[in-house]
Amino acid sequence: MMDITLSPIIAGAMNWGEWHAKLSTAQMADMINQCISFGITTFDHADIYGGYTTEADFGRGFAQSGVTREDIQLISKCGIQHTLGNRSNKVKHYDYSKEYIITSAENSLKFLQTDYLDILLLHRPSPLMHPDEIAEAIEKLKNEGKIKAFGLSNFTNSQTDLIRSRTEVYCNQIEFSATAYQPMLDGSLDYMLTNNIKPMAWSPIGSVFKEENNQTQRLRMLLLEMVEKYEVAADVILLAWIMQHPAGIVPVSGSCSAERLKNQMKATEIRLELMDWFAIWTESMGNKVP
Repeated sequence: MMDITLSPIIAGAMNWGEWHAKLSTAQMADMINQCISFGITTFDHADIYGGYTTEADFGRGFAQSGVTREDIQLISKCGIQHTLGNRSNKVKHYDYSKEYIITSAENSLKFLQTDYLDILLLHRPSPLMHPDEIAEAIEKLKNEGKIKAFGLSNFTNSQTDLIRSRTEVYCNQIEFSATAYQPMLDGSLDYMLTNNIKPMAWSPIGSVFKEENNQTQRLRMLLLEMVEKYEVAADVILLAWIMQHPAGIVPVSGSCSAERLKNQMKATEIRLELMDWFAIWTESMGNKVP
């Protein structure tokens, strides 16, 4: 297994560009430097972010930041052919042909202004993906030094087995949070722990502050007590809850606020008491554990 050192929390760059914050080149450079000062050195991308523009925006910021490439880790994803941005696709689809994977990875290198990606992920599984063709693309990229490791995103255990039958899988980036806890019940996290596959969690805060329903109301009431007890913000507690799982989950924070990212790193210093951990899960489920 390729040994890559990731920061304990990953900065997700999805909303840094056109899709939300629209950071300028100078602001991108500043965010990169600030993240590093907090101990966040891993940055998560995908070719589609910002309608295929955010990687290039980040790359310009990286070039201006003065940061040494070896001091950070860059992740990107490929495979989604979107109808937005500069693509002329008539329908959203997935493309995992050898040629497309290689071209997409090389485009990410060019846009991010780097010689290599620490990890390249397949963004979402396709019914038409062929493991032999994917493996050929990945081995070529690895042999040429263009990627260090290869992983998946949103893949089931059986889909992961399919790809692992031909090439090594380093990680799987899945949705996981206090409100989307199914991966710890459906065998996904057990599978990754058993097979030494690193789990990454996108949307790690979940819907706690995004949706108004019985589940989120229960969790917010509980978090009010925990904020006082642990003397940290609610999102820090939610990240600590994820990171306490034995699978070694690395949260991908989607925040565009440097101050919030700095604060979220406090999750690395907190260990929830056992009953508090279960209290969060209980309030999310709306009933006691069996």
